[in-house]
Amino acid sequence: MSKLTLSPAWKALAAHRKRIAATSLAELFAADPSRAERFSIEAGELMLDYSKHWVDAEAMRLLAGLAAQAQLPAWIARMFAGDPINSTEARAVLHVALRSEDTTFPEGRDVMPAVRGARERMRRFVDEVQRGVVKGADGRTITDIVNIGIGGSDLGPRMLVRAMRKFRRDGPRLHFVSNMDPADLEAVLAGLTPGTTFFILASKTFTTAETLANAARARAWLASALGKTTGLSRHFAAVTANTAGAVALGVPPERVLPMWDWIGGRYSVWSAVGLPVALTAGMNAFEELLEGARAMDAHFRNEPLERNMPVVLALLEIWYVNFFGAQTRAVIPYSEDLRDLPAYLQQLEMESNGKRVDRDGNEVDYATAPVVWGASGTPSQHSFHQLLHQGTHFIPVDFIVIGRNGGSSTEQGALAANALAQGAALAFGNPAPGAPHKALPGNRPSSTLLLERLSPRALGALVALHEHKVFAEGVIWNLNSFDQWGVEHGKNLARMLLPRLLEGGDTAGLDASTRGLFARLRKRD
Repeated sequence: MSKLTLSPAWKALAAHRKRIAATSLAELFAADPSRAERFSIEAGELMLDYSKHWVDAEAMRLLAGLAAQAQLPAWIARMFAGDPINSTEARAVLHVALRSEDTTFPEGRDVMPAVRGARERMRRFVDEVQRGVVKGADGRTITDIVNIGIGGSDLGPRMLVRAMRKFRRDGPRLHFVSNMDPADLEAVLAGLTPGTTFFILASKTFTTAETLANAARARAWLASALGKTTGLSRHFAAVTANTAGAVALGVPPERVLPMWDWIGGRYSVWSAVGLPVALTAGMNAFEELLEGARAMDAHFRNEPLERNMPVVLALLEIWYVNFFGAQTRAVIPYSEDLRDLPAYLQQLEMESNGKRVDRDGNEVDYATAPVVWGASGTPSQHSFHQLLHQGTHFIPVDFIVIGRNGGSSTEQGALAANALAQGAALAFGNPAPGAPHKALPGNRPSSTLLLERLSPRALGALVALHEHKVFAEGVIWNLNSFDQWGVEHGKNLARMLLPRLLEGGDTAGLDASTRGLFARLRKRD
């Protein structure tokens, strides 16, 4: 048994779960007329209503005790101090520095000159693109920009570019390519003109196989139309910690924007990895995004555990995963602009806390990150909500609702009404006497996260909220949320297998299944 599951806080929560499970959500609301107000938190342009969760004041007190037992406030302080809390890679975790306004940050290891310098380079590049100064090899103005990246170099920028499309400024169109499958790049390039197309290559290490393969294809596409001239370099910029690797691929040194080892890929959208966002909405809007994240940083750093929005979301997830057996959580934004948010959160949460070994190297005896999935409402209502309401799985839900979004109040009202209806139906059900096939059991928990409007500041706060939620969960589960060795092993295996597959190499030492699949694939060549 682990220290966590043997701890007094854990045992107290297990006992309380048995007591509260006998009380319905309807009974909890009936017993407390002010429940909706007491179980809600505001932070800037965000408001979290968690009153439809299977918790009472005692549950929240005990959950906060679990966080205190894990010394969460001290871990928050350590992250903001720049301590190497990514222990397996001996690295600091300083994505918060990318949105800091401090002159010097953190104490003892000032990274702000580098951060400010990179941001100024971003501003100059965005300005040049928007003014039409950036031109291709044959002198024509760039009309299309393709971001080539994968994982954190794709999901965050892709999600935010879509989310901020109402703020789009005049300038080149943005496209995204991530899949190693040539069909992904080919589909994007099919409608583009080589002489007016520009590529951003985003890779922290500049060794990512998918990104390098697509970069090579992009360069070949340009060369086939424009010739193999030195002018092809005018069609590329890169964001990386490996400047030499980018230059070797033909990217001009002055167009290589930096990353640093103290930023994880899935936390990197605040850096030059967010260049597509700035190119779409303008650098001022990008800096408003940083402002929203910075406000959430201050909230996370300073608010008490019981009123700390990221901490409360983390505690609710732990409550359901570890004491109710939940294996999954649905994220449903009632906004087509936020359609890509569930995919972004999949990486952020599942890559960060999808671990079975704790910080001390011991295998855990408790569940960690659930499967995160979802889709935008209202299409999701006609897809998987049936299972949420009447299925046999216990699935907490996060609804994300926009108060105002620049459209008609009737249309926005219809979206909000649908979201609120779903939350109420999950919580309180529908008895349907005499028609069991129509009955909804209720007692299915959900959060409603309300954004006043889909502004850059609100988006920045929304993303930072989930970053800090993931960190808080990792601290309580005693995990390092900032490495991903499972991902690295899969990459290494692929590098080993590829030459054997292509060149007919020796399959000795491979398992029987892989050898058999090799044989079938080779037979088709």
